[in-house]
Amino acid sequence: MHPQPLIAVEDVEKTSSWYQTMLGLSSGHGGKEYEQLMFNQHMVLQLHQWQAHEHPNIGSPNTAIGNGVLLWFESSQFDEIVQKLQNHQVEILEGPKYNANAHHREVWFKDPNGYTLVVATPYGDV
Repeated sequence: MHPQPLIAVEDVEKTSSWYQTMLGLSSGHGGKEYEQLMFNQHMVLQLHQWQAHEHPNIGSPNTAIGNGVLLWFESSQFDEIVQKLQNHQVEILEGPKYNANAHHREVWFKDPNGYTLVVATPYGDV
Protein backbone atom coordinates (compact mmCIF):
# COMPACT_ATOMS: atom_id res chain seq x y z
CA MET A 1 0.00 0.00 0.00
CA HIS A 2 1.09 3.57 -0.60
CA PRO A 3 -0.72 6.88 -0.11
CA GLN A 4 -2.17 8.85 -2.99
CA PRO A 5 -3.24 12.14 -1.36
CA LEU A 6 -5.77 14.28 -3.18
CA ILE A 7 -6.33 17.98 -2.61
CA ALA A 8 -9.24 20.01 -3.92
CA VAL A 9 -8.26 23.22 -5.70
CA GLU A 10 -9.93 26.00 -7.68
CA ASP A 11 -7.55 25.94 -10.66
CA VAL A 12 -6.04 22.50 -11.41
CA GLU A 13 -3.81 23.64 -14.28
CA LYS A 14 -2.33 26.59 -12.37
CA THR A 15 -1.76 24.45 -9.27
CA SER A 16 -0.18 21.67 -11.34
CA SER A 17 2.23 24.14 -12.92
CA TRP A 18 3.18 25.51 -9.48
CA TYR A 19 3.95 22.03 -8.08
CA GLN A 20 5.93 21.14 -11.19
CA THR A 21 7.99 24.33 -10.88
CA MET A 22 8.54 24.26 -7.11
CA LEU A 23 8.95 20.53 -6.45
CA GLY A 24 10.08 19.21 -9.81
CA LEU A 25 7.00 17.02 -10.27
CA SER A 26 5.60 16.10 -13.68
CA SER A 27 2.10 15.83 -15.08
CA GLY A 28 0.76 12.30 -15.27
CA HIS A 29 -2.75 13.11 -16.43
CA GLY A 30 -3.33 16.78 -17.19
CA GLY A 31 -6.62 18.59 -17.49
CA LYS A 32 -8.80 21.32 -16.04
CA GLU A 33 -10.64 19.11 -13.55
CA TYR A 34 -8.13 16.48 -12.43
CA GLU A 35 -4.37 15.94 -12.40
CA GLN A 36 -1.92 13.32 -11.19
CA LEU A 37 1.47 14.71 -10.20
CA MET A 38 4.34 12.29 -10.60
CA PHE A 39 7.89 11.86 -9.35
CA ASN A 40 10.03 9.15 -10.94
CA GLN A 41 6.89 7.68 -12.56
CA HIS A 42 5.11 7.34 -9.18
CA MET A 43 2.03 9.39 -8.39
CA VAL A 44 2.70 11.53 -5.32
CA LEU A 45 -0.27 13.93 -5.37
CA GLN A 46 -3.67 14.25 -7.02
CA LEU A 47 -5.37 17.56 -7.76
CA HIS A 48 -9.14 17.77 -8.14
CA GLN A 49 -11.21 20.81 -9.09
CA TRP A 50 -13.66 21.62 -6.28
CA GLN A 51 -16.90 21.39 -8.26
CA ALA A 52 -15.96 18.72 -10.82
CA HIS A 53 -17.55 15.27 -10.93
CA GLU A 54 -20.04 15.84 -8.10
CA HIS A 55 -18.03 14.37 -5.20
CA PRO A 56 -20.14 15.40 -2.18
CA ASN A 57 -17.49 14.40 0.38
CA ILE A 58 -14.55 16.27 -1.14
CA GLY A 59 -15.28 19.28 1.05
CA SER A 60 -16.14 22.88 0.34
CA PRO A 61 -14.01 25.78 -0.87
CA ASN A 62 -15.89 27.90 1.67
CA THR A 63 -14.32 26.22 4.73
CA ALA A 64 -10.77 26.36 6.11
CA ILE A 65 -8.26 24.76 3.75
CA GLY A 66 -6.22 21.85 5.07
CA ASN A 67 -6.83 22.32 8.79
CA GLY A 68 -4.71 19.68 10.53
CA VAL A 69 -3.27 18.28 7.28
CA LEU A 70 0.33 18.68 6.11
CA LEU A 71 1.55 17.62 2.68
CA TRP A 72 4.97 16.24 3.60
CA PHE A 73 7.56 15.51 0.93
CA GLU A 74 10.96 13.94 1.54
CA SER A 75 13.50 15.11 -1.00
CA SER A 76 17.18 14.72 -1.71
CA GLN A 77 16.89 18.00 -3.66
CA PHE A 78 16.19 20.07 -0.55
CA ASP A 79 18.61 22.94 -1.29
CA GLU A 80 17.35 23.30 -4.86
CA ILE A 81 13.73 23.41 -3.70
CA VAL A 82 14.49 26.03 -1.03
CA GLN A 83 16.23 28.11 -3.70
CA LYS A 84 13.17 27.85 -5.99
CA LEU A 85 10.88 28.90 -3.14
CA GLN A 86 13.05 31.94 -2.46
CA ASN A 87 13.40 32.83 -6.16
CA HIS A 88 9.61 32.74 -6.59
CA GLN A 89 9.05 34.65 -3.32
CA VAL A 90 6.96 31.89 -1.75
CA GLU A 91 6.14 32.76 1.85
CA ILE A 92 8.15 30.50 4.16
CA LEU A 93 6.32 29.61 7.38
CA GLU A 94 9.31 27.91 9.08
CA GLY A 95 12.88 27.24 8.13
CA PRO A 96 14.83 26.12 6.44
CA LYS A 97 15.79 24.63 9.76
CA TYR A 98 17.36 21.64 11.43
CA ASN A 99 14.90 19.32 13.18
CA ALA A 100 16.82 17.79 16.10
CA ASN A 101 14.20 15.07 16.66
CA ALA A 102 14.35 13.76 13.10
CA HIS A 103 17.98 14.75 12.43
CA HIS A 104 17.05 16.30 9.12
CA ARG A 105 16.43 19.70 7.54
CA GLU A 106 12.96 20.96 6.70
CA VAL A 107 11.12 23.97 5.32
CA TRP A 108 7.41 24.74 5.82
CA PHE A 109 5.40 26.85 3.36
CA LYS A 110 1.98 27.24 1.73
CA ASP A 111 0.94 26.39 -1.79
CA PRO A 112 -1.18 28.91 -3.77
CA ASN A 113 -4.37 27.27 -2.46
CA GLY A 114 -3.45 27.61 1.21
CA TYR A 115 -2.36 24.02 1.87
CA THR A 116 0.66 23.70 4.16
CA LEU A 117 3.61 21.81 2.72
CA VAL A 118 6.79 20.53 4.30
CA VAL A 119 9.83 19.50 2.31
CA ALA A 120 12.43 17.62 4.34
CA THR A 121 15.66 15.78 3.78
CA PRO A 122 15.60 12.05 4.61
CA TYR A 123 15.35 11.07 8.29
CA GLY A 124 18.80 11.03 9.87
CA ASP A 125 20.32 13.06 7.02
CA VAL A 126 22.04 15.52 9.38
